[in-house]
Amino acid sequence: MMKKFQLPILILLTFIFSGQPIKAQDNSAVQGRWDLTVDMDGQDVPSWLEVKLSGIRTLVGYFVGNSGSARPISRVNYEDGEISFSIPPQWEDSDRDMVFNGKLEGEKLTGTITSSLGKKHDFSGVKAPLMRRDNTPKWGKTIEIFNGKNLDGWHADKAENQWQVIDGVLTSKAAGANLISDQKFEDFKLHVEFRYPEGSNSGVYLRGRYEVQIEDNKGTPPSSIYFGGVYGFLTPNEMAVKSAGVWQSFDITLVGRQVTIVANGKEIICKQIIPGITGGALDSDEGQPGPLMLQGDHGAIEFRKIEITPAR
Repeated sequence: MMKKFQLPILILLTFIFSGQPIKAQDNSAVQGRWDLTVDMDGQDVPSWLEVKLSGIRTLVGYFVGNSGSARPISRVNYEDGEISFSIPPQWEDSDRDMVFNGKLEGEKLTGTITSSLGKKHDFSGVKAPLMRRDNTPKWGKTIEIFNGKNLDGWHADKAENQWQVIDGVLTSKAAGANLISDQKFEDFKLHVEFRYPEGSNSGVYLRGRYEVQIEDNKGTPPSSIYFGGVYGFLTPNEMAVKSAGVWQSFDITLVGRQVTIVANGKEIICKQIIPGITGGALDSDEGQPGPLMLQGDHGAIEFRKIEITPAR
């Protein structure tokens, strides 16, 4: 009598020697990058998901919530249009995993996210745009979006605004509101000069969606979450940070998703693709122009020059 455990082996051998492949479920529709919007207590909060194939049939991915960095997903479950996965907490004070459950209908992904704190939030999502550019940009006139005198052309993301101009320097002395430009931009070159005290943390959000990290990281190796990195995604090729308390600079070129970053005169990221929004983004509508956002909710920071040259 044939033992029960031999049957699956015989089936597998039959497939192998017959030359017929073992078919996996078609999961191509869910693969790719998704721009998500989460309803958190009546407020639209941006999020992001990437699903990709690892090997023959296993789906893995990355997820960005409303804060923190891109987190790896070890396995994405997908069957009959339904997608699910879980990831451990990052900054949340909890031992529970975040649980993602969604359904793909046509080109729209909808479902619920149960946070590590146990709160359920509805979400909807669409495929993220590729944002390819067929032609080399032609640059327009450089704009001084900080006038050195006052906060004209800027607004805070909170009712209480700690930003002020002191002796021509845009200053945030303590953690509080982020500062957002009234103007929005698509492709541009940015020159920004900044200074921070020891141990501080800030950032510049390109189009309000992609954070280039500013942090006191002198003496540490490069990282995507340290100075000059596109937070959680792109790692600089060297740590070009100076000591705290001195003026430093970024020269950033953003064309579509392609970014080049020069920090303190050294090219640290060259024409790399930003996969998606970073934590703390203003929205997930990646195909649209967006403002410049200066992070003020982490630590003290000063800016003395902010210039943008938009593409024509």
